[in-house]
Amino acid sequence: MVERACRRCHYITEEKICPNCRSTDLSEDFSGIVIIFDPERSAVAKLMKIEKKGYYAIKVR
Repeated sequence: MVERACRRCHYITEEKICPNCRSTDLSEDFSGIVIIFDPERSAVAKLMKIEKKGYYAIKVR
């Protein structure tokens, strides 16, 4: 299966619809991965406006 990153929320998934925000605007062209375990206490999650734990792309094209 191919990993894709959502252009809207940057969530990385193998599905055709983003399970995080339900968007269908996904891209196979992304770089950098951030793994968020505790979005409430993570400075990176706050900076990227991430509210759910998971794998996120830093840059999505």
